[in-house]
Amino acid sequence: MSYKAPVKDMLFNIEHLARIDEIARIPGFEDAGLETARAVLEECARFNQNVVAPLDFEADQAPSAWADGQVTTSKGFKEAYRQYTEGGWQGLQHPADFGGQGLPKTIGAACGEMLNAASLSFALCPLLTDGAIEALLTAASDELKATYLEKLISGQWSGTMNLTEPQAGSDLAMVRTRAEPRPDGSYRIFGTKIFITYGEHDMAGNIVHLVLARVAGAPEGVKGISLFVCPKFLVNKDGSLGERNDVYCVSIEHKLGIKASPTAVLQYGDGTAARIETGAVGYLVGEENRGLEYMFIMMNAARYAVGVQGIAVADRAYQKAVQYAHERVQSRPVDGSVKGPAAIIHHPDVRRMLMTMRALTEGCRAMAGTAAAAYDAAHHHPDAQVRQQNQTFYEFMVPLVKGYSTEMSLEVTSLGVQVHGGMGFIEETGAAQHYRDARILTIYEGTTAIQANDLVGRKTARDGGQTAKAIAAQIELTENQLAAAGSGDAKVVARRLGAARRAFIDAVNFIAAQSKADPNAAYAGSVPYLMLAGNLVAGWQLGRALLAAEKQLAAGQDASFMKAKIATARFYADHILTRAPGLREAIVEGAASVTALALDAF
Repeated sequence: MSYKAPVKDMLFNIEHLARIDEIARIPGFEDAGLETARAVLEECARFNQNVVAPLDFEADQAPSAWADGQVTTSKGFKEAYRQYTEGGWQGLQHPADFGGQGLPKTIGAACGEMLNAASLSFALCPLLTDGAIEALLTAASDELKATYLEKLISGQWSGTMNLTEPQAGSDLAMVRTRAEPRPDGSYRIFGTKIFITYGEHDMAGNIVHLVLARVAGAPEGVKGISLFVCPKFLVNKDGSLGERNDVYCVSIEHKLGIKASPTAVLQYGDGTAARIETGAVGYLVGEENRGLEYMFIMMNAARYAVGVQGIAVADRAYQKAVQYAHERVQSRPVDGSVKGPAAIIHHPDVRRMLMTMRALTEGCRAMAGTAAAAYDAAHHHPDAQVRQQNQTFYEFMVPLVKGYSTEMSLEVTSLGVQVHGGMGFIEETGAAQHYRDARILTIYEGTTAIQANDLVGRKTARDGGQTAKAIAAQIELTENQLAAAGSGDAKVVARRLGAARRAFIDAVNFIAAQSKADPNAAYAGSVPYLMLAGNLVAGWQLGRALLAAEKQLAAGQDASFMKAKIATARFYADHILTRAPGLREAIVEGAASVTALALDAF
């Protein structure tokens, strides 16, 4: 089926939850109000619906291919990428100083969801480039910025992130790629990097690799890692492309999903390049031994973006399931409303599945949009205190957006297969592709457990749960507003939200108390804690959405949309927020049973 971007829902969130009018009062964003957001989103929707989305299914069937060190991307990708860059989409939220449009993340995140929904595999190339841009903007020298940023922001060149090695996995302390300094200030890099998304492809003129490596004599562990820019083609002083660098793709992975996205094994410094001195030429970003710090700038940008990917693929699966449920005729409705077999959307359990898919997707979209607004305020607001408050909130939100939204996407895409019944298990319908594509999202850029450990350790235990409790206090204010709103739906959502919030506070207190006294107990419930927090915050945003929708409905605005928003928020409260107390029990009461079984009994 064709993809239809949920522009109306995105604009509702941008206006009422992210509050674009407040963002437009920040210096530099004066022209980024609601009308700008509407114009950008509508144009973005046209591009992705008409150009990218039609490529997705065929690209999954005929994915990118490797031969003799070269990767040929799926049919249509190269031309779509050309149109993407010519449209200025890569530079949407990057600084105008380097050729970008300088729009807020609040708008950029919505556009990112559309691109990923149109084709997760295609969107991964711009996603990694965005991360490389963020890292260079923050840590690179003026010379490196002048050489690389404009071409990356225009999309003429793409970017990658090179962390993982065969022996290292997610433990970057074990990185062994080495960097040898040279008299001209450059370095020669030697090593192997795996799982490098778009590490080789034919869509951009150059590929700018950001590579973690160790300089000789560096401290062991993560304190001895440095970050380097290592382009596929060296860049001459006049900005033109020079000779081929000594970095080559030796294979690409054969994957469960995102098949059209080439995941490369890159070899640095095997002497293949036609030069006397071997080793890939690299240039230090910032200072030696601070590479992990810089890479986390890129990593956090990617983690948020991966959360948006989860929302995107969930929405694509939901749209496909709704269409099928309207078309598939099977069995008589239990209430007798149709004589004879009817479309399966008449059956209560199909509607339960569709509502679950819809509510989870809309809740996570609202959560991600609110986080994006906090990012904009944290980076651009003129008041230092406002910046700090929003930075603290955004940092707490990143593991939720990444962890909860991607786990959510597995549930939603699985339900999408279930709605299709046996036909969902058949590749030709396309439902299985979304399920397969979603499976990577909980793994890359840090597994759900890594996000959960970050939430427990850095975001909760470190300050004794104060940030978490401050967010809970904001949620309680929304509960009070819902209770005072008067409608039956608002009162029920207030009650459900209150129960979930209290479960969350119990979990916060447990984790804060146990993180040092009994770390195993605190971390045994880390993923349930993340799921509880994500569930609560997404439900909170839908509670806010219900309040806004009731006001709009009373004002006579778009009755069908507002009624649907209210019904979706109510369903989320009844069927998803109600999971929170059970998660609380697992965290607070169930820690001991996680580690009770002897290791040799497994």
